Parts: sequence; structure tokens; C-alpha cells
Amino acid sequence: MTPRIPKAPLPAEVEENMVRQFGAVPENVAALWHNPEVARANLEFGAEVGAWNAADASLKSYAHMAVAAQVGCSWCLDVGYFQARNQKLDLAKASQVPVWRESDVFTPLERDVMAYAEAMTNTPPTVTDAQHASLLDRLGAPAMVELTAFIAFVNLATRANVAGGVTSQGFSDACEIPLATRPAEPHGTSAA
Repeated sequence: MTPRIPKAPLPAEVEENMVRQFGAVPENVAALWHNPEVARANLEFGAEVGAWNAADASLKSYAHMAVAAQVGCSWCLDVGYFQARNQKLDLAKASQVPVWRESDVFTPLERDVMAYAEAMTNTPPTVTDAQHASLLDRLGAPAMVELTAFIAFVNLATRANVAGGVTSQGFSDACEIPLATRPAEPHGTSAA
């Protein structure tokens, strides 16, 4: 699939920054640049979200990729795995996020975070009091607030990419371990 909105030319400094961060200009940024105000706000908020540090980076990475797999955002899976590599996270684990329910590499906490991310992503959301309380007890309030807001932001980004026809650009090709392929049947409503 090609983006449903053609790429717009970016200002040189924005293009250079994107190439420095990703090695190429992300197609979603180029499509958004038809409305620079929206594009800049999206980039700025994304940078702020990326700077939050109350929740563990690997938990957020797994949550991001779990949402992307559920929504079907190949671009987000691709870039999420690439970013996990750049953050020096466990690539053996990160590569298995699309099949986390079938994989035995995740801790109970990691599994619960991915289940929570999927429950938040369901329409309507299916988060239970028990699910939230269990994570709150283990993570603490600051990390739980951050994780919840992070997952909400990721839902915005993944859904915008899918609606815009943005697909994988091959960022994860730099990773030594191939990214697992999600099963054909979605697991969005199952319990962990």
C-alpha cells in the first residue's frame, strides 16, 4: 500500500533531522507536512512522549508494538522494533511482540502490560478494574499514568498511519533478528 496522501517536501532542517534519527524521512511525516502545523505538533508531542521516564522503556516499547500489531500498523511495528534496537533493548524479546501470547520469552509483568495495551486498544476499551489495579500495584502511580497516556498516544499514531495508508519502510531491516509475524487471527479481546 502506498500512502493515501502524497509526500510533501519538508524544510531542509526537518528533513536532515529525520534522516539523522531514522536514516530516512518517515513517510507519515512527509504526508503530514501538507499541514505543517499538524506535523510540527505531532512531532513535538511525540518528542515529549519519548522523553517521559517514569515507566520502564522496554515496557513502553512492548506496549507500543502490541498496539501496532493489534491495529495492523506495519510502519509502527517496523519503527518500534528499530527504536528498540537503538535503545539497546532485548531484541530477542522485542522481535516476539507480535506473537507475545504464543512466546515464552516475556515476564508476567511484560505480558500484563501488553494485555493492558491491547485492552486499551479495543473498541470499546476492555480494561478491567482488576487489570488496572494489578499494574498500578506493581508499577506505581507515576509509571501507570505514563504507561496509560503513552498507550493512548500510540493508538493515535497507529490509527492515523493505518488510515493514511502508511506502511513499513524497512527500518527494522537493520536489526539482527527478524521480527515475528503476527498470526492471521487478532487476539485483541483475549485475556493474557
